[in-house]
Amino acid sequence: MSAADTHRTIDAIWRIESSKIIAYLTRMVRDVGIAEDLAQDALIAALERWPIDGIPDNPGGWLMTAAKRKALDLLRRNKVRDQKYELLGREMDSRMESDIQVPEPGEVSDDLLRLIFMTCHPVLSPEARVALTLRLLGRLTTAEIAHAYLVPEPTIAQRIVRAKRTLSATRVAFEIPQGAELKPRLSSVLEVIYLMFNEGYAASSGSQWIRPLLCQEALRIGRVLAEIAPTEAEVHGLVALMEFQSSRFKSRVNAEGEPVLLMDQNRALWDYLLIRRGFAALDRIERLGGMTGPYAIQAAISACHAGAPSAAETDWIRISALYEALAQVSPSPIVELNRAVALSMAFDPEIGLEIVDVLRGEPALKGYHLLPSVRGDLLFKLGRLDEACAEFKLAASLTDNLRERALLLDRAAECLSAES
Repeated sequence: MSAADTHRTIDAIWRIESSKIIAYLTRMVRDVGIAEDLAQDALIAALERWPIDGIPDNPGGWLMTAAKRKALDLLRRNKVRDQKYELLGREMDSRMESDIQVPEPGEVSDDLLRLIFMTCHPVLSPEARVALTLRLLGRLTTAEIAHAYLVPEPTIAQRIVRAKRTLSATRVAFEIPQGAELKPRLSSVLEVIYLMFNEGYAASSGSQWIRPLLCQEALRIGRVLAEIAPTEAEVHGLVALMEFQSSRFKSRVNAEGEPVLLMDQNRALWDYLLIRRGFAALDRIERLGGMTGPYAIQAAISACHAGAPSAAETDWIRISALYEALAQVSPSPIVELNRAVALSMAFDPEIGLEIVDVLRGEPALKGYHLLPSVRGDLLFKLGRLDEACAEFKLAASLTDNLRERALLLDRAAECLSAES
C-alpha cells in the first residue's frame, strides 16, 4: 500500500473512531478540549507509525490505546498540581491490566451519550452546542457544519473554540442528566442527532453521496436516548424518522455509487424491518399524545413514502398537509421549499414554482444548492427547458458533493437533449 493510500485509510478510520476516543478521554481528563488534543496526538502517532509498520489488525483499538497512554501520562504529570487528577489516574491504572486494554462497546456508547449531553449543556449558546457536538461526535468539518447551518465557516470555527473554552472554565460534568434536568437539554441533543444523521444521509461534501456509518451512529444514539426518555414523544419522533430514512440506504445509490432519487428507487431494496420499527415508534408517539412536534411530523411524512406500494401511489396530498403543519410548528425556508415540492406533486408544478420564486429572495437560502435544483425540476416539468438547464447548472456550481454535482449536470444535459 502506498503512503497516499495509507493516509487515506487512516483518515477513514479516524472518521469512524475519533468520536469514541474523544468521549472516552473526556471521561478520563474531564476536559473536552484536552481530550480532543490527546486524540489528535494519537492520530499523529498513527500517521508516523502506520506507513512504516502497516495498519494494525484493530486500528480503532490501537488509536484508543495510544490516546489512553497519552492521557495517563498527562494525569501522572499533573498529579502533584491536582489531587483529583492523581486519584483519577490511579483509578484508571487499577482498572487496566495493561495499557493495551480497550473499553467495552457498551462503555464507549455510554461515554458518547454523556459527551453529547456535555456539549449540549445550557452554559453554551444553542448555536455553539450544535456546532461543537457535530464537530466532536459527527466528525464534521467546520465547512460541513457551516453548510448545514447556511452560515459562514469562520463563524462556526469561532463558536467551536469558544464553546470548548467555556466548558473547560465552568467544569461541566461529564454525565447524563436525570429527572427534571433531562428535558431542558433534550431539544439541543435531538437537533445534534438530527443534523448528524442528515449529513450522513446526503453528504454536503466529498466524493460519496451518503455516509452510512454516520447515520448508523446517529440512529444508535437516538435509540439509546429513547430508552432513557421513554415518555418524550419527540425522541421517538426522531428515532422513527431515522428508521424510515435508513431503510432506503440500499436503494439510494446504484452499483457505481451514483445517487438514485426517491421516485426512481427500487422499493424491493428497502429494509422493511427498519420500516416496521419506524411505524412502531409512531405508535408510541400516538400513545403519548400524537404528532405535534417537528420530528414526529417529519416522521409522519417519511411514513407516507415508506407505506406507499409504489412511487405513483404516494399520498402527496397528505404529505402537503403535513408540511403545512410542520411550517406552523417549525417554520423555516427549507420547510417551505419542501412544501413547494409536495404541492407540485399533489397538484401542479406551477403552484410549487410560485413558492420557490418567493424563496429566491430569502437571504438564508443564498448559495443553497437545493433551491435552484428544485426550481430546475419544476421548470423541466413545465417544459421551460432553457431555464431549467440554467438552474441545474447553477445548483451544480453550489454543491461541494461530487456525486450530487454530477447528477445535477446530468439533469442539465437532459434538458438540452429534450429540447433538441
